[in-house]
Amino acid sequence: MNATGDVVIDVRGLNKHFGVNHAVVDLALKVRRGEIFGFLGPNGSGKTTSIRMLCGLLTPDSGEGTCLGYDVIRETKAIKREVGYMTQRFSFWEDLTIRENLNFIARMYGMENRRTRVDQTLANLGLTARADQLAGSLSGGWKQRLALAACLLHDPQLLLLDEPTAGVDPKARRDFWDQLHALAARGITVLVSTHYMDEAERCHKLGYILNGRLLAQGTAAEVIASQSLVTWAVTGADLPALAVRLRALDAVEQVAAFGTALHVTGSDRARLDAALAPFKAESGLEWHEVPSGLEDVFIHLMREADAQAATQVHA
Repeated sequence: MNATGDVVIDVRGLNKHFGVNHAVVDLALKVRRGEIFGFLGPNGSGKTTSIRMLCGLLTPDSGEGTCLGYDVIRETKAIKREVGYMTQRFSFWEDLTIRENLNFIARMYGMENRRTRVDQTLANLGLTARADQLAGSLSGGWKQRLALAACLLHDPQLLLLDEPTAGVDPKARRDFWDQLHALAARGITVLVSTHYMDEAERCHKLGYILNGRLLAQGTAAEVIASQSLVTWAVTGADLPALAVRLRALDAVEQVAAFGTALHVTGSDRARLDAALAPFKAESGLEWHEVPSGLEDVFIHLMREADAQAATQVHA
């Protein structure tokens, strides 16, 4: 790797257009060696485009920076050689066995000692016992593991994973994340996009991207604290009817059911407390303040972005 220090990704002002669609707007990102950085955002938000620019598959229209010490605009071939990229659709040949798939990929990379490299990768990912099984017959979790093995075969220093756990059962998802943390402990950097809040909380740092803009980034605790949201939990009788009444309040941004309670969230503590005071005086309801979560923050950011867009349209 050609990077200096422990900074693996360091980019500023990256932009990408597809016709009139400004897919990524002034992306600035710094990721260090051994970090797992999670990209969160709805479909079409710019996550995949950002990842592809970082790994050299797309050339930014403007901006500057480095990935693995190489220029993201002028040295994309060098970046590709040291990156493992796992797409949303696992890429392998279903009529070949696991071992045959990995052997084929090793030949594509022109690797020396291919048999040793393949055997080692099979062992590292727990695939040795299934090495002669056809890839097309694997379950979602094992296909995911094969895709990760293919990404790691050439010893990359950076993994870029585009929603890698979509459609995978909870146990396979947990096993996969255990593997990612083991890789990070070895100094491999991981950039991953996900829709799952529990996965976001397992990242060392994360960012939320919407309409091509990175709206917040940092640790999960930092992202939550940056928005200063206030959340109350309420339990009692007829919560669906209560939710309808609460959603009518201007000071209430979100009302969501969590098991046998409602979580009520707002961004202005004084206004929220004043609005909820009559409800807290009602008998049969119990209220207590709870920490806001990542999901609350991301819904808040979406609301803010929608409100800003509506203001610009009517300006």
